[in-house]
Amino acid sequence: MTVVSLNQVYKVYRSGAIEFEALKGVSLDIRKGEMVALMGPSGSGKTTLMQVIGLLDRPSQGNYVLAGQDVTTLSENQRAEVRNQEIGFVFQAFHLLPRLNVLENVEVPLTYAGFTPQEKRERAAEVLTKVGLGDKLRNLPSQLSGGQKQRVAVARALTMRPSILLADEPTGNLDSRTAAEVMRLFQELNDEGTCVIVVTHEAEIAEYTGRIVRIRDGQIESDGPNLQRKRPARGFA
Repeated sequence: MTVVSLNQVYKVYRSGAIEFEALKGVSLDIRKGEMVALMGPSGSGKTTLMQVIGLLDRPSQGNYVLAGQDVTTLSENQRAEVRNQEIGFVFQAFHLLPRLNVLENVEVPLTYAGFTPQEKRERAAEVLTKVGLGDKLRNLPSQLSGGQKQRVAVARALTMRPSILLADEPTGNLDSRTAAEVMRLFQELNDEGTCVIVVTHEAEIAEYTGRIVRIRDGQIESDGPNLQRKRPARGFA
């Protein structure tokens, strides 16, 4: 099953009389169960591509089908609803609320989705256990390591059981050992069937994925399997 299907997608930004073409006819299919790295230097278009895939921005031209639904012409409210149902986001900055404990941070998306207090607690505790933080439910973010904070962010992204986990430079604030632990977590989630898309400029992070798509000057420069996928050692910080 194809979860992401982009067909001849262009993205043009305009500022007065100036136009900048960030994406130039990108076509890309990503299937359920894949773990893909989107790689490219600054200004390559990878961030714009991530924003289009994540329904944070819309194409200027072309078509986008997400999990079988054409989302190209949806209204902003419709796009927000699909985004909340289908995509979990993990960012470089953890975006945890400092006054909420770990459980409460993970409950936030469920609150907006209308879950009852009991449903929120049960599902949040379930995903926190899944990422190895079942014993940290009452801790504040300030009491966690960097790797633990990112795992809370991953748990929060999983609460709505999305089709895609979209990670934007997820290891940028982590040391190399902790980054490997986070990538192992992504691999475990991928092994269980979650489609994981990692946006990165770091070759050593892309090596943990099964497929590497390289972007340059708004176009796909190369796209192929990673035949020497790395597997980090087990163990959390």
